[in-house]
Amino acid sequence: MLLSVAAFAQGRMSHVSVVPAPARVVSPVIDGTKTTFSIAAPQAIHVSLHGSWMNTNDNCYGPLVQDTQVGVIPMTRGENGVWSCTIETPAPELWTYNFYIDGVYVPDFANPLIQRDGTRLLSILLVPGKLSENYDGATQHGNLNQVWYDSPTLGFERRMYVYTPYGYEDKANKKTRYPVLYLLHGGGCDEDTWESMGRVTAIVDNLIQKGQAKPMIVVMPNGNASQSCSPFLRIPAPDGAAESARQNRNLYIHSLVKDIIPYIESHYRVVPKPEYRAVSGLSMGGGHTLSVTAEYPGTFAYICPMGCGGNRNEDFVKGLQGIKKAGYKLYWLAAGTSDFAYPGAKVLDEVLTENGMQHTFYTKDGGHTWSNWRIFLNEMLPLLFK
Repeated sequence: MLLSVAAFAQGRMSHVSVVPAPARVVSPVIDGTKTTFSIAAPQAIHVSLHGSWMNTNDNCYGPLVQDTQVGVIPMTRGENGVWSCTIETPAPELWTYNFYIDGVYVPDFANPLIQRDGTRLLSILLVPGKLSENYDGATQHGNLNQVWYDSPTLGFERRMYVYTPYGYEDKANKKTRYPVLYLLHGGGCDEDTWESMGRVTAIVDNLIQKGQAKPMIVVMPNGNASQSCSPFLRIPAPDGAAESARQNRNLYIHSLVKDIIPYIESHYRVVPKPEYRAVSGLSMGGGHTLSVTAEYPGTFAYICPMGCGGNRNEDFVKGLQGIKKAGYKLYWLAAGTSDFAYPGAKVLDEVLTENGMQHTFYTKDGGHTWSNWRIFLNEMLPLLFK
């Protein structure tokens, strides 16, 4: 009987195709002027590569690829079902890419460097060079903490990211107090985005270690008043939060000054004075920067909106005049010349000039993109708290 069962099992197993274990893949591999990407996909029929260096849509809100027949590089199947392709190494920068496998985008599973752009996970290709030198490589690292705090203004507990510089926890520095940068994200993003997309900790670590920026604390709140934290955590805000946010568009602005600043100044060793506070943000966060400084003039001595603009209406001009009267140490705005927000940034520049407010308008080519905002952050940080 045992022989019969064994023979039956052997007959059944002869019809089962055995798939070999996926080959161990190393990807990407930068070798001078050439870069090779690989992925194990033994059952795939079509595999291709799409990278941000090929994307002609210079807009952070655009899809990874708009036409799957354009801007993709076909990959070739090799041994053990490993697909690969080799390209000319892109210019030094932090690029992102995905593989397109039989109609589905997937990240590079062999690459631990991942960034989250809203709801998309993108693999990172970090090409070393002058432009990207502060995106990696520091040997003295600060700490990044995920902090939950009560927000009486919004009526529920919320999460923010708080970066403390290298040496903050050292016993020898227990009496040292630090300035604070409140760094605000753009639309469709959350408290994780400046770290994931903007490489904030790497940039600040490098600039501080090189002596090009003052040691500082960086606070990155969630700018969506209807959220308690990043949607990726699946922690819902209380009922009614979304409606409250719709009814009061400045609810988050009030919470920034009434909830977040008091929390930071009571839980961290900071100097609780305007000349030790800076506020900056990109796109929507740039708009929040303009709003919070107009609503609460004199709270921040360093004001640095990016990728956003102003106008000449009476309320806006009145807000700027309030800032001028209260006093500030730096007003620094930045925009890419191809950014859809650039015309508004030019208006802000003109209105500041018309009202006799000393400021700097930093521009470069490029659009509404993280490649620009990382550069702006590199340029802005050394100017703070001088």
